Amino acid sequence: MPFLIAAVVLVGALCALDLALTLGVIKRLHEHTELLASTRRPAERIDVGSEISEFETSTVDGEHLLPGLLPEQTLVAFFSPGCEPCRDKLPKFVEYARRQPGGRTGVLSVVIGDPAQTAGFVSELGPVARVVVEKPDGPLSAAFKARSYPTVLRVERDGVGRLVVVDNQVRLDRPAAATA
Repeated sequence: MPFLIAAVVLVGALCALDLALTLGVIKRLHEHTELLASTRRPAERIDVGSEISEFETSTVDGEHLLPGLLPEQTLVAFFSPGCEPCRDKLPKFVEYARRQPGGRTGVLSVVIGDPAQTAGFVSELGPVARVVVEKPDGPLSAAFKARSYPTVLRVERDGVGRLVVVDNQVRLDRPAAATA
């Protein structure tokens, strides 16, 4: 009988210790969650009227790209294969770009990542857009100041020929001609 009482007391003590440790872990997780939430930046939006900086790059097809080589109106999109919203938006963008006045010449898609990761995106975008694959700090990302994905913009030349953002919230559920 004394062994049974000792065993029950030992199990009770172990349960109390386990409960105290679990509560400590939960408190610590709560603190970490708050810390992470306070450091998370909201998605950056590229302002309408922002001028696009100079850039020089090449498409996956070897086409040389400079700001002066873009048409008067261009639909521009930035995607990253590691981003779930990008994977969700890609089919809508492809359909929208397919209906774009001027065809694929008026559509520029930038896929962020290494060639092995981006191959699926490139194959889907290739028929409807000129496609560039680059790292996050690549020439187009820097010129457009694109830091969050997906980003879909419409750019045009202003009165003095500068390339500027005219729409930073392109609605992919509307006909392409309605927003041009």
